[in-house]
Amino acid sequence: MKSVELFAGAGGLAIGVAKAGFEHQVVIESDKNAVATLKANKSRSVEHVRDWNIFPGLAEKFDYRSVGPGITLISGGPPCQPFSLGGKHGGRNDKRDMFPHACATVRILRPEAFLFENVKGLLRKNFKPYFEYILRKLGYPNIEIKPKETWREHFQRLEKHHARDKKPSADWYRIKFRLLNAANFGVPQKRERVFIVGIRADLEKEFEFPVETHSEDSLIISKWITSEYWDEFGISPKKRPGPTIKERRRINVLTKNGHQSDNVKKPWETVRRALKGLTSLKAGQRCFKDPNHYLNPGARSYPGHTGSSWDEPSKTLKAGDHGVPGGENTVRINGDGDVRYYSVREAARIQTFPDDYVFEGAWSVCMRQLGNAVPVELANVVAGKLAASLKS
Repeated sequence: MKSVELFAGAGGLAIGVAKAGFEHQVVIESDKNAVATLKANKSRSVEHVRDWNIFPGLAEKFDYRSVGPGITLISGGPPCQPFSLGGKHGGRNDKRDMFPHACATVRILRPEAFLFENVKGLLRKNFKPYFEYILRKLGYPNIEIKPKETWREHFQRLEKHHARDKKPSADWYRIKFRLLNAANFGVPQKRERVFIVGIRADLEKEFEFPVETHSEDSLIISKWITSEYWDEFGISPKKRPGPTIKERRRINVLTKNGHQSDNVKKPWETVRRALKGLTSLKAGQRCFKDPNHYLNPGARSYPGHTGSSWDEPSKTLKAGDHGVPGGENTVRINGDGDVRYYSVREAARIQTFPDDYVFEGAWSVCMRQLGNAVPVELANVVAGKLAASLKS
């Protein structure tokens, strides 16, 4: 199944899609640091990356005729800064908004399907009209915006077309979107992202988003009802941190309702389990055995930006508009509130990149790449479900 990857960044979505069985004909990225990372892993012959054709430039500058016909999938994560909760909230007026180009690529290549990812902020109330416009534009890529026509006028025209009775054809796409929390799919990180999936109508294929496989309740049960979690790491009762107020409330509910034995989902993955096996370091130390394993000094927490717990999924790793965010990209050392930064290798584990995948650039540059990335395993789960739908 041939595919094209847009706005690849450090390659998280691209690797996950490739693991699902798609073969990237080209992987497009314009950021020089992310391109350096992609090329470094290609030269290291990392699995799924070794055969990539990497285009180091703007997606709108690529000649899509060069990939030939028969593209099954277009995937990518259009830059999220225009819609990010931590960004400037420019939305449609932000020059970094690449959804128009994503729509244009669908129109040019007419793939069997597409898969796009973006931040939760895309669903904010003030972005709702533009998000609905994006969905309609992706659904009817042949109905292009006219010269001097505003996006709102174009939206009205698309809505009128959508209201008509339509037979399945190659001229439009059936679209579904959903907000997914990576932690609910086995990623050791609480990371909510919007996934948009479209399948060409003439194929008459149905797509359903994957069912969640992991839960917070199962983690609470394994920690505070069965103790399986602590036993796994050999942590004695005296050294266990004790349940949080939120966990205590949930324990009471689970115990009262007798749910401790019938929850079929797996426990959320935690930071402790994700980092298991990596060399322990102190701030300023570097480990040459594990690539990118260096603890940058100077971490601190402040109100509203405290570090992640060892025994829960990590907080969302963030790229930051002005450097690496202090609170979100740290882990708590003890119960006193002291924190330390994640190393790049640890952050890569949190984002489920393979251990032989390296990141190029200074520490802050690498952390920014990771903060912008899609967790590999979440991408793989969604792309795998889409691949199964297309093959059915």
